[in-house]
Order: sequence, then C-alpha cells, then structure tokens
Amino acid sequence: MSEHFRVHGGARLVGEVDVVGAKNSVLKLMAAALLARGTTTLTNCPQILDVPYMADVLRSIGCEVSVDGGTVVITTPSELNHKPDAASMGKLRASVCVLGPLVGRCRRAVVALPGGDAIGSRPLDMHQNGLRQLGATSEIEHGSVVAEAEGLHGAQIWLDFPSMGATENILMAAVLADGTTVIDNAAREPEIVDLCTMLQQMGAKIEGAGTSTLTVHGVDSLQPTEHRVIGDRIVGATWAFAAAVTRGDLTVRGVDPHHLDLVLDKLRTAGAEVTVYDDKAFRVVMAERPKSVDFVTLPYPGFATDLQPFAIALCAVSEGTAMITENLFEARFRFVEEMMRLGADARTDGHHAVIRGLEKLSSAPVWASDIRAGAGLVLAGLCADGVTEVWDVFHIDRGYPGFVENLVRLGANVERVTQAPER
Repeated sequence: MSEHFRVHGGARLVGEVDVVGAKNSVLKLMAAALLARGTTTLTNCPQILDVPYMADVLRSIGCEVSVDGGTVVITTPSELNHKPDAASMGKLRASVCVLGPLVGRCRRAVVALPGGDAIGSRPLDMHQNGLRQLGATSEIEHGSVVAEAEGLHGAQIWLDFPSMGATENILMAAVLADGTTVIDNAAREPEIVDLCTMLQQMGAKIEGAGTSTLTVHGVDSLQPTEHRVIGDRIVGATWAFAAAVTRGDLTVRGVDPHHLDLVLDKLRTAGAEVTVYDDKAFRVVMAERPKSVDFVTLPYPGFATDLQPFAIALCAVSEGTAMITENLFEARFRFVEEMMRLGADARTDGHHAVIRGLEKLSSAPVWASDIRAGAGLVLAGLCADGVTEVWDVFHIDRGYPGFVENLVRLGANVERVTQAPER
C-alpha cells in the first residue's frame, strides 16, 4: 500500500502560515548533543519523519531521546557506542553528521554510509579529509566510514567547496580538539550559524559564524544546553513560491525574511508584491500571471538548490521563457521529467533547463523523487486542470509538517489517499 495526494487544480492560496524549526538545522543540533554528557533540550523542532529517524540513530549509540511535539530531549551518557545502527543510518542523509561528534567524543566512529534523497552524488571526501587534517585516520570499509584518532589537534583546513555537511562534521570534531582550527571556504548558511550558536552555548569557542572562515579554539569539554531551532527558510520559501504560482496572498511567519533576500527579490522580479514586516514575517501577493525569471543555484547566500523545483514550477506557468541552471546536484532535474507529465514545456541539457511558460498545466499522476520535488509537484498540481495524483509522498512528510492540513486551511482542495499505485 502507498499513500498519495489528490490535488485539485485551480486553487488560489490565501491566508497566514506559520513556519517552525528548520529540518536542515534540527538534525545537526541533535547530533551536536553527543558532544556533552547530560541532557540537552531542543525546542521549536519540526514534527517531521526525519526527527524520530534521527532519534533512533542517537538511541543506537546509547542516548535516551524523547520527542514530544516540538520538543526533543536528548540525554547523552558518559560512554557512547561509536557504531550507530546501520539500518537507522540508512533512513536519512543527515545521519552522517554524527561522524564528527563521535570522533570528537570517542576518538573512533564506524558510521554506515547514509541514505536520503535521490538528488545526485554527495561524496564524503571533504568530511574525511577534514578529519584526517585534525589527526584522525578515515577510510571507507564495508559500506561504512571508519575513523579513529589517538588525539585530535587544530589544523588549517581549506574546503574545495563550501559543503554544509563537511563544515558541520569538521566543526563538531574541532570543538574538542587540542589547539586552534581554521576552516576556510566554510559553508555560510543560517543553519551553520544556528549550530555555532548552540555549540557556543555549550561552551565552545568559535569565531566567524556566518562568514567563509570559521576559527575554532578547542576546549576540554562541553556542557548540555537548551536551544530553540531557527525557522526553516526552505519551508518559508516554499510558501512564498506557493503564493506566486497560485496568484495568491500569503503571510509567512516564523522565519527570518533576511535569510530569503534573494528568493524574495526574484519573486518581486516575477511580479509579486513582497512586504517584509520584521525579522520573523513577510507577505507575498501575486495579482497577475507571473513573469519568467532565470535562476542559478549556488551555495548560500546564492539561490538554494532545494528551491530549484519551485523555481521550475513557477516558470512553468509564467509568461515568457526562463533558464534554470543547477550547479550542485546533477539528479535534481529528475523533477523536470515529472513536470513534463503535467504538460510543462521544458527541456534539459546538462545542468541547464529551459522552461517555456504556459497559462495552465494539465493533471497527471506524478512521482516525488525527493522532499522538495514532492512539494513542488503539489504546487504544480494546484495550477493544473483536473486532479493530479502525487505519489511517494513519504518524501514530503520528511520535510513538511502538516503540509496537507496547511494547504487545505489556505484554500486548496488536497487530500491524502492510501491505496496501491498503478504504473
């Protein structure tokens, strides 16, 4: 049996929607709790499938974890198992972020290669090279990353690419290393800043959060803390695009609009009226058919690759022709194939896609290949004639709490159906 969403086209989304904690932050913060013996509490956590999945990973190495609504409480013992359960690791990509904390605390880790979205290759070379420069050995053996060190020491580390995952793992290993570590070309995402903030609350000494150079002065030990997860900018941007593609009027609360400066500027170019109220709310109104806009995905503060499906959905119903350039993950354009099922006029060539906008799409059965592709197909279905069935919606549940409920409350006709799929 499989679940799918039935999306009735023609809705105009209107109203207010609240955004809770960021998926791309909470899972790394849960891993960071491994660095300190005692009880760490995270609030404003999203109620998505990946949180209990990550809880299972932490339990498998000896932690007690309770998940109660938007609060996650993690009690970390003085002695940790250095080998998390491989089956639990395989359920989500972010599970790899236990590597750095385990090497930092236990000086040894055997971490199964993670699972997650099918969006292209995401090798762990930079994670391993960073740990090696800190004094650890690291190899791939029997489907796991095996890393160990007698002791960790500070190092000057240059990342070939500003990878969030590599930055996070190296950072969490370095906070307990002897001496000073400098990470150059580090990721700058708000979720990295959130991790640095929590680590500093735990007693870490970190300089340069939010810049391309992180300086970490190692300390002997950290203490548990309580921390509120930042709002999810990707979910906030999803709702911004939802307003634009349905020619709607949405006020989005709970996320810092300045984390979405480029996104909101692109929507203004497309014809939307965008109002920023404070550091936790903004409004997007699209009164007419949007105009096509070119998008190029880049590391933050560039346009996020996670938002590429929404850019394609927008351009598919916009006036004019747009080019979408994907610079991060080669398999993201699998989404275009599903959009073409909905009648989108789209062509791909390498890491470029050309989208010629249509007045309206046509309904069809489509399949989600990852979290954002699934949400993007739902938004596209709202712009199609008839009823669109979106399958493999477990992906969407991994990233969007109460997605169907929010859509219905905002005026969409969307329902969750359980039955066997036909292909």
